[in-house]
Amino acid sequence: MKAADAHSMSDVELVEKLKEVREESFNLRLRHATGELEDTAAVGRARKDLARLLTIAKQRNIDLERETSHK
Repeated sequence: MKAADAHSMSDVELVEKLKEVREESFNLRLRHATGELEDTAAVGRARKDLARLLTIAKQRNIDLERETSHK
């Protein structure tokens, strides 16, 4: 994901993508730990995407605790 793509998302889309990337990151780490993951660079890409989305959410003052807890 490019930064421009993330910046162009609405707040709702950003929160949804953040949930998706968190789940993907977890699954990649799990597959890496069990030896099933062939593309180990995907773990790093997922971490960078997550950090990018979190940074943008913080810049927009989105309350992630509230947004992710009841949806």
